[in-house]
Amino acid sequence: MKQKRIAIFGSTGSIGKQTLEVIAAHPELFVAEILTAQSNDSLLIEQALQFLPNIVVIGDLTKYANVKKALEGKPIKVFAGVEALEQVAAMDCYDFMMAGIVGFAGLKPTLNAVENGKAIGLANKETLVVAGDIVMRKAKEFKAAIIPVDSEHSAIFQCLVGEDSNPIEKIILTASGGPFLGKKPNFLVNVKRDHALQHPNWSMGAKISIDSATLMNKGLEMIEAKWLFNLAPHQIKVVVHSQSIIHSMVQFEDGSIKAQMGLPDMKLPIQYAMAFPQRLKNNFPRYLFDKPNQLNFDEPDLRTFRNLYLATEALRKGGNTPCVLNAANEIAVYAFLRNRIGFLDMTELIEKTLEKIEYIADPSLDDYFETDGEARNFAASLIQL
Repeated sequence: MKQKRIAIFGSTGSIGKQTLEVIAAHPELFVAEILTAQSNDSLLIEQALQFLPNIVVIGDLTKYANVKKALEGKPIKVFAGVEALEQVAAMDCYDFMMAGIVGFAGLKPTLNAVENGKAIGLANKETLVVAGDIVMRKAKEFKAAIIPVDSEHSAIFQCLVGEDSNPIEKIILTASGGPFLGKKPNFLVNVKRDHALQHPNWSMGAKISIDSATLMNKGLEMIEAKWLFNLAPHQIKVVVHSQSIIHSMVQFEDGSIKAQMGLPDMKLPIQYAMAFPQRLKNNFPRYLFDKPNQLNFDEPDLRTFRNLYLATEALRKGGNTPCVLNAANEIAVYAFLRNRIGFLDMTELIEKTLEKIEYIADPSLDDYFETDGEARNFAASLIQL
């Protein structure tokens, strides 16, 4: 296997840090070529000094001087700003992009990589939630391989290897249920930020942890799955599997179900995407069958966790509705993490925004950007200052 030059967009986030762990474990196979971060300049500098990438980008212009000075004398080019981030994504100096930027901000760099025919490890589900039709069409046009990194979509991808001629009847996305599994609204009304960040199985960034607690994460994954695997809404089902051992399943037309299993560790799907089609030996912990254990499956509680219901409806409606859903959710999570709104208020804010923003059945890329801005502005106006 030829050494791959890896561009990590979002290197200081959870996915980015674990991607660097994989690179460090396999220096003969991978090299960090590009590292980017939005505002965590201290960690970006630390990473750059350890891995000596060709290029570093800090999104926050006010942090540029600090990064530039810290890396002075090193063979590293330093850039700053959103435009630089997008321009670097279009460069030809790397082989594989790990798309780990959180939220809508990851769309444009990922699109630029797609238009340059790059292989992409997609950890940014919002890219497909917002503009999946455009992204997947361009991926086909420019022959850009998109390999999912979300554990659930990686599981489906792995189950489909060798099944090209066998139609999918259904995919089953598994959900842990988050930290509030089984709780009712009278409990959730008093939930605070720190409680919602305590996921029982996974170690994740703040935004995705809150999305997991509200089950919005699973709703976004349903929309992402539609585009990744060319599915109709009725072919996508969510089940709660609190142990997080089965990461997702595919049911074929003969009724057979294939599942991908393993302990919850994001380094596994990260490594799989980077090395595909090879599987690399590692020392990650293994799931053991020498102790009695149960694997449970339950229906999600859509009456309590209405975010999943709203996402399901957005999936069915299509057009720019998923874009509205995502924008409103990003504002809601941002406000909740800063103690500006309550846990259940997030759902109300998203629902009101979905009702307000005009529906576009066949949006262009410009329409998506305008929709995102309008939805964010309206959602923000609902928050009490």
